Amino acid sequence: MKKVVAINGSPRKNGNTAALLQNILDGAKSQGAEVELINLVSLSYKGCTSCFACKRKGTEFVGKCAVKDELTPVLEKAMAADAVALGSPIYVGDVTGIMRSFIERFAFMNISYSSKGSWHKVARKNGAFVYTMNVNNLQSKLFFYVYMMNTGILKKFGGYTAQLLATNTYQFDDYSRYDALNFDEAKKRKCRETRFPKDRKKAYKIGQELVTK
Repeated sequence: MKKVVAINGSPRKNGNTAALLQNILDGAKSQGAEVELINLVSLSYKGCTSCFACKRKGTEFVGKCAVKDELTPVLEKAMAADAVALGSPIYVGDVTGIMRSFIERFAFMNISYSSKGSWHKVARKNGAFVYTMNVNNLQSKLFFYVYMMNTGILKKFGGYTAQLLATNTYQFDDYSRYDALNFDEAKKRKCRETRFPKDRKKAYKIGQELVTK
């Protein structure tokens, strides 16, 4: 049985990002996969400390992260899985801090300073990245470098990769309670009712493809 792990980089355990990741897992489960959702916000950890233990010759940490904290078992699960689905909102032009710290640890331990491909030999793994954001489709193109870098990391595992951008997301239950005059709540709600269900269907299909491709 294949294993698919989804890692939520949103501080909200039940927000837009979590919903899309759950749809991915539902799609994977429909194809017989074993699935698990992990919320990074529940864990205590930090990003790469630049200790270089994973680059030191003759140690047990080549291809592994030497830092031991609550992220350690998550990294182990991600490496052991047949597919990983990462998800994060875009905050101030990038993924969240907790997702960025995960990516640092997840990627750097697999980077080789000696191999031509700059990557340790790893088992083939499919991957997907889900992004949620308040901006519209046109504005979302400003973050192309973020998408390119993260997709590049997933491609290093040699498997199928997918990306989903969910734009113009609905952020509040009642916009009148927040300093949000730049946004038309009616338009936001309409987008939530018409576009987000389509994004959820796309996520479900991605989940299926993570198992079948």
